[in-house]
Amino acid sequence: MPSLRPYQDELVEQVRKAWRQGYKAPCIVLPCGGGKSCIVAEMARRTTFGGKRVLFLVHRRELVRQICGTFRRWGVLMDLCDVMMVQTATRRLKKLKRPALIITDENHHSLAQSYKRIYDFFSAVPRVGVTATPVRLNGDGLGDVNDTLIVGVTAKWLIENNCLAPYDYYAPDVADLTGLHVSRGDFVAADIEKAMIKNTVFGDVVKYYRQLADGKKAVCYCASVKHSQRTADVFNENGISAAHIDGTTPEAERDKVIADFRSGKVQVLCNVDLISEGFDVPDCECAILLRPTKSLTLYIQQSMRCMRYRKGKRAVIIDHVGNYARHGMPDDDREWSLGKKPKQQKKQQAEQKPVRQCPECFFTFGIIPGKKVTHCPHCGYEFPAASREPDADETIGLVKIEGFKLDLSSPNDCTTYPELLEYAKSHGYKPGWAYYQAKRRGLIA
Repeated sequence: MPSLRPYQDELVEQVRKAWRQGYKAPCIVLPCGGGKSCIVAEMARRTTFGGKRVLFLVHRRELVRQICGTFRRWGVLMDLCDVMMVQTATRRLKKLKRPALIITDENHHSLAQSYKRIYDFFSAVPRVGVTATPVRLNGDGLGDVNDTLIVGVTAKWLIENNCLAPYDYYAPDVADLTGLHVSRGDFVAADIEKAMIKNTVFGDVVKYYRQLADGKKAVCYCASVKHSQRTADVFNENGISAAHIDGTTPEAERDKVIADFRSGKVQVLCNVDLISEGFDVPDCECAILLRPTKSLTLYIQQSMRCMRYRKGKRAVIIDHVGNYARHGMPDDDREWSLGKKPKQQKKQQAEQKPVRQCPECFFTFGIIPGKKVTHCPHCGYEFPAASREPDADETIGLVKIEGFKLDLSSPNDCTTYPELLEYAKSHGYKPGWAYYQAKRRGLIA
């Protein structure tokens, strides 16, 4: 019978204590790779062995079979445990047997109405959720569905204690996302596809894979299904075995691709968002990020995919789109709250217009989305025309990112959004200050 590690067992005890104190819906916060599946499996096992029923909610159909397998290995009495997609559970509410415990996987999704209908229907049933990032895309906490956060050990602690692999992080020193549109808080896939599907980009991906992670198993995150398929093709054309899978790939075919990845027959596994939240794949040593995202959750899930611990392993994260500049490093310490982001800060963000900064005189000015800007209105500097097929030698190279250890004495010393965040934190400013400064200077889209 598997057993929990001490820090995992402590989280279970903290949940039980929270229930005793009158909380109804605690949320466990633990980094990717910290063993959230083991924790909920143990809670389900204890509940079912007591003769009580469990309802376990997932947000994607691919996870049902995976979770059921984990629960069976853990000794959960599956006759008393319903593992269901939230959409299925919502449709069958009146037919479901009343659970004694509701467990929500990837709890940051639970603000959706489908989850709330289930919670309201079983309003007297205690709940617990698990997530690595208890935050919505707009920065709000989960206070509408949870009443307390139970925060576990940090990613840094997991690395230091051989529970996660250490990593090296490589990214472009400049990430230009000018012109990309945003829908529901994240970049529009069609725009990303236009920005990313260029032969030189693929050439760079192959080049840096060979330079930084040659021969290592890699999971590659792309902007769209077409982008993922094309990326796999280019790897194969360059003698590196690669395959594509997505949510519509037939189960038998997907299982075969993953088996080939496990055996080493496939070196690079390309996908869009499939291999992220909760989706189990064999151990890999490299994550390749080709999809810019405003979602901290997606970034954390994808960048840390390669950090599963193995003795002597050092993971490699190749971030071709500069996601670290938006979100920090994967193992950065983060403060979580159930509360909502202040309305004033949201209003500031909503009112911000796209800006551009002149590299010659540093004049920063607003731009009209979709309108081409050819010259700086202050000094007349002519912005270079974007080439549709720039030579590979002219593209921005990747550099090793060590994290943000900065000595900043004034706001003028800050040249990137992470530096502004660090300055704001060290001076006790609200996060909105850094965001406003970065938008005003054109450092973020």
